[in-house]
Amino acid sequence: MGQSVRTFVAVEAGPAVRRRTAELIDRLRPAASTVKWVDPQQLHMTLKFLGELQLSRSAAVCDAVAAAVAAIPSFSLAVRGLGAFPHARRPSTLWIGAGDGAEKIVALQAAVAAALADLGFRPESRQFRPHFTIGRVRRGGPPPPALRDQLREEAEFDGGAMAVTEAVVFSSELTPTGPIYSTLGRLPLAAGDSE
Repeated sequence: MGQSVRTFVAVEAGPAVRRRTAELIDRLRPAASTVKWVDPQQLHMTLKFLGELQLSRSAAVCDAVAAAVAAIPSFSLAVRGLGAFPHARRPSTLWIGAGDGAEKIVALQAAVAAALADLGFRPESRQFRPHFTIGRVRRGGPPPPALRDQLREEAEFDGGAMAVTEAVVFSSELTPTGPIYSTLGRLPLAAGDSE
């Protein structure tokens, strides 16, 4: 068996979205000591998690994603809203969502998933909900009331807009201080309305 790496396909957040998200996390942090925050510089929207992938298959994955996204015009995506999975009363994952352009990111995800299904990667059983994960609540008792209050106060968070011009295939190495991402491929979308 060859070397394998944890792999996923994603869209990276733009610089303005990363900056506004960092500001949001700074506002939320005092109310959320039980949350492990995502580094805003690594903020991304996962389109497809592939799990452990043999490195020898990474070229085929990149080729499949490249073919899938090459026919999709690049577009603008508004980043807005703050929420939690499974719900704000008992959050386990904190996220910021998608506004204008959400239907286009859903179409992009569907194209990537279909192309990778042809390589044997099973489709998700859950419907894709476009979001950027910004934090994960550590296991334990109920979340502090201050966090629930902050989620309500920031529910209409405006993260700005970003151009979606490529999909990225990443490998991820889990470390005690957080994941380290390496780029396996940057696959451009067609020229479109974000150019």
